[in-house]
Amino acid sequence: MNLATLALFLPACFALNMAPGPNNLLSVRNATTYGFRTSCLAGVGRLLAFSLMIALAAAGLAVVLQASELLFYGIKILGVAYLLYLAYQLWTADTQVESEKKTRLSGLFALSRQEFLVAIGNPKAVLIFTAFLPQFVDPATPVAPQFLLLGALFLVLEWIAISAYAGMGLHMRRWFAEPGGKRLFNRCCAVLLSIAASVLVLARRS
Repeated sequence: MNLATLALFLPACFALNMAPGPNNLLSVRNATTYGFRTSCLAGVGRLLAFSLMIALAAAGLAVVLQASELLFYGIKILGVAYLLYLAYQLWTADTQVESEKKTRLSGLFALSRQEFLVAIGNPKAVLIFTAFLPQFVDPATPVAPQFLLLGALFLVLEWIAISAYAGMGLHMRRWFAEPGGKRLFNRCCAVLLSIAASVLVLARRS
């Protein structure tokens, strides 16, 4: 893989990483509620989900998802249901300030799991990896190392995007310090997650 290909890949990939979506919205919300560090660490769940998707795409198994209408829509329904469940939780959340101890001990694993489930519940993501990454692979040279490199770069840029959205949430934290502000922010996030679920309902196989 030459430098010209990487020069095209990096900005296109980073634009994809930075695109607003349910996972990036979670990073903002988590940073606002739990802090920058916790939000970034919770993003590991998303990276794990994307790593699995990249592995599927590299192995060619995404063709199965693309070919199976039943499997595609089954995953899509589960993804929509989970987004709506998160929206309901945010809308009805108790905004009274919790203890620092409880937040730190019970929050990180649950937040990472949320990130993982939101990412893995979107069947279009694996199709994006199938359609996007191969465009930058040179078939004249060994494919697997190139795919591994592109996948690793994608994950690095995704981590930067997680940090950027978490930083955004951290700056918003002061505006939503009071229970009333937290309630407003949570309900705005709930509405946006519901919209994301509606968009996912309309997603079609390529």
